Amino acid sequence: MTKHDHHLDEVFMQRALELATLGRGHVSPNPLVGSVIVHEGKIIGEGWHRKYGEAHAEVNAVNSVDNKSLLPESTVYVNLEPCSHFGKTPPCADMLIHHRVKKVVVANLDSNPLVSGEGVKKLRAAGIEVITGILDKQGHALNRAFFTVMNHQRPFIVLKWAETADGFIARENYDSKWISHALSRQLVHKWRTELDAILVGSKTAAHDNPQLNVRDWTGRNPVRVVIDRFLKLSSSLHVFDGSQKTIRYNVLKHEEHPNLSLVRLDEENFLAEIVKDLHRQKIQSVLVEGGAHLLQLFIDAGLWDEARIFQSPRSFGKGIAAPVLHGVQTGQYVLEPDTLRVVTPLATAPKKINQ
Repeated sequence: MTKHDHHLDEVFMQRALELATLGRGHVSPNPLVGSVIVHEGKIIGEGWHRKYGEAHAEVNAVNSVDNKSLLPESTVYVNLEPCSHFGKTPPCADMLIHHRVKKVVVANLDSNPLVSGEGVKKLRAAGIEVITGILDKQGHALNRAFFTVMNHQRPFIVLKWAETADGFIARENYDSKWISHALSRQLVHKWRTELDAILVGSKTAAHDNPQLNVRDWTGRNPVRVVIDRFLKLSSSLHVFDGSQKTIRYNVLKHEEHPNLSLVRLDEENFLAEIVKDLHRQKIQSVLVEGGAHLLQLFIDAGLWDEARIFQSPRSFGKGIAAPVLHGVQTGQYVLEPDTLRVVTPLATAPKKINQ
């Protein structure tokens, strides 16, 4: 393959990755996938996976091509290996074989054991040229949650908090309101639309009485997850109002109510049991917005993949100290007057939960 061809492959794969992001908040627990179809250097079709249970990116891209007779001389770019099994939709590999496409270029192989290289094998067996690994790092970053679930059998866990310039996450009375400013809070609501669930502990639920829904952005509400070991929280709290799906983890009983599940877990290894149950419920990503104690528990257990920390210019003088975290800063963004730091763990592999 020439250098020029490789460069073009990256250009078209970048477009596929951009298209894939349009499915954020709609396709979980499926991965984000985009596809571009190119004939003689010109894009003739595009598509992305729009919604869980609906057509995959390759199908939408092929359907967008006006002149299907061009497909046997065309290259299909897709950021994730075409599926080879029957799920909610037929195998995309079979569909591409049916249309006799000339070449398929892939960023990442699928970690799903139902696919895991079989899509590529099927395409090659049908005489279709397949190239893999184009913008593989960017593709993996895009689908971090999906790959974490597949490779480590647990959700992708994002820790989030806001801290003052002097290192406090709340006042002594647990009041943590208005540390960060309006733009930062709006960004958090955007994250809520993109992640499957939002988790808090009993102190945050009781002191802040949060709604844990989406108000400052457009999108679907996350599943609310509340840790209430001994079921001491008031049923009048916003988190138990039945307005969106809510899971209440405890050690006492299991009950089902409209939009509210009380899930009993063993007290031993309670945090790990929560993460394991979230995986069982096909929750692929979790935003932990708890207080300092709960956040520190996740940090100390090694159960986190990314921390998003807002640093405010405000000072409290005294209060509840922010969590202590050791990691690698992978990004810093100015959201006047706040600063957002993104930190990932020092370890290269996320912790796996024993099944």
